[in-house]
Amino acid sequence: MEKIKNQTFPSKTITEWKTIAETSLKGKTIEALDSITYENIILKPLYSLHDEQPVSVYPGGSDFRRGIYPLGYITNEWKIAQHLTYQTAEELEENFLHAFEKGQSAISFEVSKNLFETNKSFSNVIAKLFSQYPFAINAKDFQSGFLDLLKKIADREGSADKISGYIGSDPIAQFVEEEFISEEFFNEWVKNIQQSNEKFSNLQTILIDTVPYHNGGANAVQELGIAMAVGVYYLEKIQGTGMELEEILEKMIFQFAIGGNFFMEIAKLRAARVLWRRITDAYGVKGDACGMHIAAETSSFTKTVNDPYVNLLRAGNEAFAAVIGGVQYLHVNSFDNLTGSTLFSERIARNTQLLLKEEAHLKKVIDPAGGSWYVEELTNQLAEKAWRYFQQIEANSGILEVLKSNWLQRDIAAVYEKKNKDIQTRNHSIVGTNVYANLNEMVPEKKRLKKKPYFVGVDTSLIKIEAIPQRRLAEPFEELRIKANQLAKKTAGHLPLVGMICLGELKQHKARLDFMKGFLAAGGIKTQESMPILTVENARQFVSEQPFKYFCFCGTNDQYEMVGHEILTILIAEYPERIFYFAGLPEKEKQTQWKDEGIKQFIHIKSNCYEILAEILNDLEVSSVEETKA
Repeated sequence: MEKIKNQTFPSKTITEWKTIAETSLKGKTIEALDSITYENIILKPLYSLHDEQPVSVYPGGSDFRRGIYPLGYITNEWKIAQHLTYQTAEELEENFLHAFEKGQSAISFEVSKNLFETNKSFSNVIAKLFSQYPFAINAKDFQSGFLDLLKKIADREGSADKISGYIGSDPIAQFVEEEFISEEFFNEWVKNIQQSNEKFSNLQTILIDTVPYHNGGANAVQELGIAMAVGVYYLEKIQGTGMELEEILEKMIFQFAIGGNFFMEIAKLRAARVLWRRITDAYGVKGDACGMHIAAETSSFTKTVNDPYVNLLRAGNEAFAAVIGGVQYLHVNSFDNLTGSTLFSERIARNTQLLLKEEAHLKKVIDPAGGSWYVEELTNQLAEKAWRYFQQIEANSGILEVLKSNWLQRDIAAVYEKKNKDIQTRNHSIVGTNVYANLNEMVPEKKRLKKKPYFVGVDTSLIKIEAIPQRRLAEPFEELRIKANQLAKKTAGHLPLVGMICLGELKQHKARLDFMKGFLAAGGIKTQESMPILTVENARQFVSEQPFKYFCFCGTNDQYEMVGHEILTILIAEYPERIFYFAGLPEKEKQTQWKDEGIKQFIHIKSNCYEILAEILNDLEVSSVEETKA
């Protein structure tokens, strides 16, 4: 044991590591391991002491990248702010009592109109809770009514100073979702902020909500640049009401959605504080007012309807990143949120945060990411790119003008298209959706939210803009699965089928057969594989016995050349209505021959999975309609 303790290892240089790494790469350079993010940041395979960046000595100092409190969560734990579901005010009260008993630490729910219709019941619920717990609510267009209600309760009980947390609203985020900019609504919102400031000294009311941009497909640089632009816009507008600059800053809270790129999301939150400190410095503000307060929620953009239990892993990863990044409030979406959460799934979501606090001990560690070569380098690159993006918005006359001109919408849409292309070609995997799809699962119908537009018919100062669609990455493939299930209903419950012409013995065709099974399953299409096909007669018999239209050849390159051409030629001649695919990508000079012989398309690892599956399903849908008419 003593010998083991005293054992040392010789230090190695970066050059030596590169030499060994390039040997294992079989001739490729180490740069081949670089990857580029949607933020156009190049990620290296290794970060070392040479990448060390100067950082704050402690959290709560310098640029606030390490957090806004010197002792982090040891003295100021983040609040578990799960958005509770309910139907009535009475049910909301019951759910709150249960949730607080089980670890909830903030009053959080989606405000709805029916709560105000039962004003007395709702008042009773709020009156029982606000002196013990802070609020964590994005009230949207109900903010004014909510604050009026709180004023009545506070006047009745003389407890305005006990109301804390945030009941925020971001008019610009609402404009983005509802396709209109309303000057009248915005002016009323500014007045409401000013009035509530006089009444509620400990309540934050100015929300900068980047979630709609995130759900539209924005990258981290865009989210940060937009957050800064909106924050500056609100500073300028509200400052004219007579509120002091420090007062306005203390009323602000930023809301971010946390996506699936773990380290990028950590760096995003750290960079946000760096940027906001840079802005407050420009305004000449010093002290605690420069610190950015952050509310976060796990992303809905990354979640799926299919195989929903994988959402547990996604949400856990995102919640972990949020906490490491240093948030003050956190909501974790339940794994079945898209189809309607249950008490079980809501408990699991809440317990995710409790695990991070109690089992991962994150409430006991001050800035665990601090000093990481990779995280600090990523933070700096994000901050600089986002700063330039913010300046670009300002150079185009500010956040409202870039929305009116549709510049921002187009820029976010361009990033979404890149993400969507990676999903369609399966360069980016969504487990249970575009890879490892489970065709036997019973998928409940996605809940459809019908929100009545707030501004239409209410406001006369409307300016029409292009909305930023609220999307999810998995939706295109989910729509394919829906279409496949609809086709199955027309065929006695049988999902669409593609026949697999398996050339040679099992070991010769298995690799490509397995690839095709996974490829087709992403669109809800099953496979029917043949016995090992060694002769033309074997293939003819298999195809003649199957009622379906599509077939795919699976085998080795040698098998394709030995028997594939002959089999394809005969099958095309005898069954001209059948369509044949080819698993794999032949050498370029051989592709023309296969195409001339009748192969419709080569399916391989770089194929656009979505486009191929959509084409098959659309054709089958048309065929089923024609059969029905006949």
